Amino acid sequence: MNPKLRRFAPLGLYLAALGALAAISLYIIQREWNLYLQISLGVIVLGLAVYALLNPQGVRNAITGRQARYGSNLLVMTIAFLGILVVINYLGYKNSKRWDLTEGKTNTLAPETLDTLKKLPQPVEAQAFFTSRVPIDTAKNLLEQYKFESKGNFNYQFIDPEANPVAAQNAKITRDGMVVIKMGDRQEPVEVVTEKDMTSALVRLISNETRAIYFLTGHGERDPEGAGNEAYASVKLVLESKNYKVQKLNLLSTEKVPEDARVVVIAGPTQPLSNEEVDLLKTYVSNGGALLAMEEPLPVTQFGNKPDPLADYLQQTWGIKLGNDMVVDTALQQLFIAVANTYANHPITQKMQGMAALFPTARSVQVSGDVTGINRTELVLTSSQAWGETDLKGLAASGQVSVTPDSGIDLMGPVPLVVVAEKTGEQSRVAVFGDADFANDANFSQYGNGDLLINTIDWASGQENLISLTPKDTVQRVLIPPKRYTMGLILFGFVFLVPGAVLVSGVVVWFQRRKRG
Repeated sequence: MNPKLRRFAPLGLYLAALGALAAISLYIIQREWNLYLQISLGVIVLGLAVYALLNPQGVRNAITGRQARYGSNLLVMTIAFLGILVVINYLGYKNSKRWDLTEGKTNTLAPETLDTLKKLPQPVEAQAFFTSRVPIDTAKNLLEQYKFESKGNFNYQFIDPEANPVAAQNAKITRDGMVVIKMGDRQEPVEVVTEKDMTSALVRLISNETRAIYFLTGHGERDPEGAGNEAYASVKLVLESKNYKVQKLNLLSTEKVPEDARVVVIAGPTQPLSNEEVDLLKTYVSNGGALLAMEEPLPVTQFGNKPDPLADYLQQTWGIKLGNDMVVDTALQQLFIAVANTYANHPITQKMQGMAALFPTARSVQVSGDVTGINRTELVLTSSQAWGETDLKGLAASGQVSVTPDSGIDLMGPVPLVVVAEKTGEQSRVAVFGDADFANDANFSQYGNGDLLINTIDWASGQENLISLTPKDTVQRVLIPPKRYTMGLILFGFVFLVPGAVLVSGVVVWFQRRKRG
């Protein structure tokens, strides 16, 4: 080989080193076998080939010389060391273990969740629908914990519903930031990604029970299968996305409440129920059933002077009184739209604090009288600016209302709009709304209207608290800054004393070596 060309041989080694550096960096960052990684490996081979071509004698000496023998020993030791590392990493991967070193165990799932994950009958997949506008860190951390503890039975993926609207539609997504958990051909939505809601959804999937919701018909009620602004099609869509089976019920023809009924919904009848129908509902509720009644103010119905057996039953048995009035609220320019101002502390409204709800043409619903063995809660109230207008004949005649209430006659605000009740120690539950229009298709997505109705159905069907997780103690830490004297000692010790001692030691060693030399 021409000696003039041999001096360029090290350039081949430099080229190979750059290729190796690029290959290692690309693999660490991308973790995939792609074109760029292949090009980097090709550069390594090209660099070594250039070196061998320009300096064949150096290659021959490296293979057969004394350095090669020493190098072979080093190569064997390196391979053995790498082999030990590979075995240790493989064993660690197959027997992974985590330690939660936080004092409150904030990164550890509750025992109830761990038991639920052990009972999964088949693999579960969670689809998290998040757009770029919603942060995913908290949800991803929780989903990763579920995946780790499930031993391969829980997997998840994040999907942008705007980039993949078909997947969002198939999963029946109603809002950004939802998670849908799928097991087989069934799914459960999780609207708020918390451990409690996630585990409750898993429990519902494991139980595989039918949850039937029946909407009463025959009296002009809102139709869950109808079309138009007055229909309840949106309610049905959301309920079915939560694995409820929504059906209609005509007690005039069947004369029986089905045995699988979890909740019977009476959504704004325009004609009163008969005594026979109310007796059937009374028997159903007394046997552990749940009833959700929504009755509009009398001026917007066709009740006239007819008796209302349903209202009588609710007041006599449950102590819930439907007011003979219409709520007027000056919070908005439209006076007959009542605005929910406060919510009671209840599972239904636990996640709705600070969220408004609008009730067009509503009537008051109050707790009335003393009823033993029943817990009642006035769930939703207006502000003090509202009142229950009792001059219904004047309203019907003129369609107008005075801007001030009649003290001692009208019900002064805050006016209760919703009352829920349950029998102590039993499953019987009743919810009464003074409005039905708030949840129709025209208003369902307004503010918290839809959430309020769906949460109430969940509560009535016993789904609001399927699992009670072990609470974690929150550890509050307060950093107390050191005093001025202590700060001075720290500054002196770490900035001057330690570096100075090292410097002095170096100077002393240098002088001693100089004397010996």
